[in-house]
Amino acid sequence: MHLGPETYALLTLTAFVAGFIDAIAGGGGLLTVPAMLWAGIPPIATLATNKLQGTFSSGTACFNFSRKKMIDWRTYWPTIVAILLLSALGAFIVQSIKAQVLNLIVPVLLILIAAYVLLSPRMSDEDAHQRLSVGGYTPIGGAIGFYDGFFGPGTGSFFATSLVALRGMGLIRATAHTKAFNFTSNIGSLIVFALGGHMMVLLGLCMACGSMIGAYAGAHTAMRFGAKVIRPLLVTISLALTAKLLWNALS
Repeated sequence: MHLGPETYALLTLTAFVAGFIDAIAGGGGLLTVPAMLWAGIPPIATLATNKLQGTFSSGTACFNFSRKKMIDWRTYWPTIVAILLLSALGAFIVQSIKAQVLNLIVPVLLILIAAYVLLSPRMSDEDAHQRLSVGGYTPIGGAIGFYDGFFGPGTGSFFATSLVALRGMGLIRATAHTKAFNFTSNIGSLIVFALGGHMMVLLGLCMACGSMIGAYAGAHTAMRFGAKVIRPLLVTISLALTAKLLWNALS
């Protein structure tokens, strides 16, 4: 598929904004996925390319948290293996769905995830009571990994919320492990998408550069721009884009 240089520039700028927002409030995929669909990129190529750019962003964050020894790899390796395998399965299954069906499924999923991001409860930085053991949490983490391989936007919020609610983690520890889990699910699904030949590599790399720069800027301005401002903006833009996609699919 041929895209003009202006489309590359706009999508890279979108990735920058998404990376910036993701560092503050999460949910950056709610911008990149609708934007690529708006540009006329087929749904399966959109999901594959978004996974490529997202892998760079989550990998950078995962490396930084791991370097600070904030990720307990030894305890959570069974969860990581489950996420890796099930994210690959999700990516494999989504490639077998017809494009016409994906044109309807993707906007509906975006609306649901936007509602979740808007309505999700605030989380504190204090550790709390663990409701599930690591073994009990592993199937849940694997299921979220499957979702990330199948679709993706909102995955980080799902990981973070479940770690806080079920594993009793404070927000900082939950965020660190979320980046590790998200990077794992990105890798698993990225491999399958790459083998399927649906990925627009040059666009994905351009957007990856924008996303990483945006994430860096967002991390350094998080104290100045609060999530309470960014989150409604993110949801509003996503719903506007999704409404257009649904209108196109239904008409």
